[in-house]
Amino acid sequence: MLKEGGRDKVFERTFEILPGEKLLKAYACYLSTSSGLVIGTLYLSTKRLVFHGDEPICHYAPSGQQEWVYYKVPLLLDQLSFVSRSSKGLDNSEKYIQVVTRDGYEFWFMGFVSYDKALKNINEALQHNRENNTAGRIQGRSVAKGGK
Repeated sequence: MLKEGGRDKVFERTFEILPGEKLLKAYACYLSTSSGLVIGTLYLSTKRLVFHGDEPICHYAPSGQQEWVYYKVPLLLDQLSFVSRSSKGLDNSEKYIQVVTRDGYEFWFMGFVSYDKALKNINEALQHNRENNTAGRIQGRSVAKGGK
């Protein structure tokens, strides 16, 4: 990642930056999928939680042609219902972060070096995003009422 310009540059090149978005943290981890674990980086920004696999995976297009693509999971913080901890033991390799979207999709991330910090930072970003959205809606209503 360092030879590619650091985590900020990789994030900017891999994902289109949203207006006002700032990268907060990046974590090496695994995403649990029905096909097995995918190693990659989980990026936390002021607007999104996005996962990008480190290695391309083989995918077959509808035409039957083999393609190599990177596994990507972009989630807007606004789309998240909740984030919770889950563990099978005391070892960090047995601790998972469950992310559930408002439409019921679940994502399981594991293998964090600093599991507790990752969980804390993701929950704080989610809470901050909700507070900002609530404040914006309240402010928008008061402006509309004041203009009448």
